[in-house]
Amino acid sequence: MATRKEHDFIGELEIDDDVYYGVQTFRAMENFHITNERLSDFPVFVNALAQVKKAAALANHELGLLDTNIKDAICKACDAILAGEYHDQFVVDMIQGGAGTSTNMNANEVIANIALELMGHKKGEYEYCHPNDHVNLSQSTNDAYPTALRIALYERLSGLTESMRILKESYAKKAEEFQDILKMGRTQLQDAVPMTLGQEFKTFELMINKDIERVLDARNLVRIINLGGTAIGTGINSHPDYKRIVEEKIQEVTGRPFITATDLIEATQSTGAYVQISGVLKRVSVKLSKVCNDLRLLSSGPRAGLNEINLPKMQPGSSIMPGKVNPVIPEVVNQVCFAVIGNDITVTMAAEGGQLQLNVFEPVIAYSLFNSIVMLNRAMITLAHKCIDGITANEDVCKNFVLNSVGIVTALNPYIGYENSASIAKECLNTGKSVYDITLERGLLSKEQLDEIFKPQNMINPHMHNKNKN
Repeated sequence: MATRKEHDFIGELEIDDDVYYGVQTFRAMENFHITNERLSDFPVFVNALAQVKKAAALANHELGLLDTNIKDAICKACDAILAGEYHDQFVVDMIQGGAGTSTNMNANEVIANIALELMGHKKGEYEYCHPNDHVNLSQSTNDAYPTALRIALYERLSGLTESMRILKESYAKKAEEFQDILKMGRTQLQDAVPMTLGQEFKTFELMINKDIERVLDARNLVRIINLGGTAIGTGINSHPDYKRIVEEKIQEVTGRPFITATDLIEATQSTGAYVQISGVLKRVSVKLSKVCNDLRLLSSGPRAGLNEINLPKMQPGSSIMPGKVNPVIPEVVNQVCFAVIGNDITVTMAAEGGQLQLNVFEPVIAYSLFNSIVMLNRAMITLAHKCIDGITANEDVCKNFVLNSVGIVTALNPYIGYENSASIAKECLNTGKSVYDITLERGLLSKEQLDEIFKPQNMINPHMHNKNKN
């Protein structure tokens, strides 16, 4: 296999001539065998790196710092990457030492070598287009990497909200379908008062809708970038107007409303936005997992559980127990939620571990956030299409729970008082008789009065008896 010689200040290495990355990327490949997940496994991040490099080239050219031919070649190389080409050349492990320098140099070297070929040169002939002097011009890893991360997170969070809306719509359809099915509400796993199954699913819909709003709020935090701050935020080695112009170019290249931070020194070391995003993802996961707990409980049985709803039968549930079907979709979503909550701890510790003018742990922050978003994205779609959409209700089971429940005695409080209601509840528990029958036996209310009180609309909506009414 043909090779080319490349060097850095550590020394010289032979690089396979068919690859577009260079010596610094090669060293990173040798050093970091951590996750077995490469940059290429996160195409949105690869594209974001290309967008940063293209915006920088356009800004540097406008400032007269970059030759037109080199600018054009760099931009064409970035466009090829954005079109999905050369992603296999982004080979560095996602978790790496060096605050993302290996990632940045992987992008610089690949873009430089693509540009060289477009200009009619060979890979490695860096005198014509250099990874540092041209592709990385006016930049540092410390502003290029976090800017690319924020661009990628913006896109990923946008995608997550779309998946959340799909799940929300599934909840909404079931809320409407089940709106007239009366059932018992429960608190502390004990009978409480009646509600409808539709109200239960409506709650799920409202919960996720609030979380969509929170995700969008968090997404706004990553609109603020530190591109132009270079090494620590002072802007060393960049033109005085570069910060302003590169902001315009980033907006032009991405089509997104990114803005440059007011104080780049603070922005370069701050990881607060990542902590906030991770916290929101944890919030989403906690509530989503709670819904899955409810679904598993409501569908438990079918003979010895609640059995109020039926989840779609997705696969046999046991290698030894014939006929057993498990709630595998809620179970897998629960596990995704546990993983996301764990990732939040990782992000928290990585953010806390920053020192002085730079947090070197952004690679593990990036890896954790991307994985959390990807898993949640898939989990939402899976839950919607493979579970929620196919849920059916056992209406008779729900109704019988209400009729046989002691909890409905609560509805009698305004008519016969708490003490009488408590006495009826006690007799129900001791004898197994119904609230309805005991109330009639005691002559506290007539059949007509009980039928009116126990009408579904009176059981599930605000309803107060006026004792002073004649």
